[in-house]
Amino acid sequence: MVSGETVPGKSPRPPGIVLLGGNLRTVVDLTTRAEAAGFDSVWTTEFYERSATISLAAMAQCSERVTIGSAIAYAVGRSPLVLSAEARDLDELSGGRLILGLGTGTRTMQRDWHGADPEAPALRVEELVPLLRRFWTMDDRGVDHDGRFYSVHLRPTVDVVPPLRRDIPVYLAGVNARMIRAAGTVADGLVGHPIFTRRYVEEVVRPALAAGIARSGRQDGDVALAGYVICSIHDDPAVARAEAKAQIAFYAVVRTYAAVFALHGYEHDVDTIRAAWKRRDREAMIDAVPDGLVDIMAVTGTPEEARQRFSEDFKGLYEHALLYSPSFGLSDQRFSDNVHAIIETFGR
Repeated sequence: MVSGETVPGKSPRPPGIVLLGGNLRTVVDLTTRAEAAGFDSVWTTEFYERSATISLAAMAQCSERVTIGSAIAYAVGRSPLVLSAEARDLDELSGGRLILGLGTGTRTMQRDWHGADPEAPALRVEELVPLLRRFWTMDDRGVDHDGRFYSVHLRPTVDVVPPLRRDIPVYLAGVNARMIRAAGTVADGLVGHPIFTRRYVEEVVRPALAAGIARSGRQDGDVALAGYVICSIHDDPAVARAEAKAQIAFYAVVRTYAAVFALHGYEHDVDTIRAAWKRRDREAMIDAVPDGLVDIMAVTGTPEEARQRFSEDFKGLYEHALLYSPSFGLSDQRFSDNVHAIIETFGR
């Protein structure tokens, strides 16, 4: 559902939760707690020190009901064959509960972290996703593909065993309109960024996603809209707000995300944040984040305040609302405490 609206006559979908931070033991513990608390889905991501696929394997084995998803795993740095094989193994391990969320990262991340060509990332994923599906539906004839980014000529040497599911859902991360259109064209869903606002979703995301869906010849209901919601809960609302500001400041440094801030007229504040980042002045970065940005990008406060803010400002915005603890500048203990607070506040 592109709109993320609740279907009449059905109960609203419970929120999901994103786990980023801590170690694998933390991932297992929090996944178990989130499932017991009635969460609909548990998601993990990856960075230069954490693999999404390993975390997903741990999550699959410690849970029985929740959907597990990557939001996101890197679509670059792995070959299509390796990525498709990892996904089918994870789907089998979880009993068919996987959503494979993929993203390219920024151009700097593609080039300097993964050694990949950062040219035309939207065209890359438009080629990649159908190729993954060809691997999942492959028969004894194999796969032949010559594209702009990938060349594959695979002739099976043993019988091809079909995966548990040939239609593993693939979501794509996108911030700017071109990548969002790519998700609408080839993916089963879009993963929205933590800094998305209701206005950005309504004025930029939904029209771009609808354009991609129209291009593919599918219907709106064929493509789901998921999105992170920054969530910081503390008995002292000022602490919770400061943690959300730190996470927003971290994202404001990335020029790829400039369009979201510009839509709301915060270009000057973003320039101030970036200048503080260059000086490595973390305190000044956080201080430069206006309260107005926290109000439109995050859920913060005491448990009661957080529930109210989510209900008023984010409920119904996404088909999958993914509650996300800040991690920038937080200790492992504070991160863990906040995720526990999210589970207790939003669980059944």
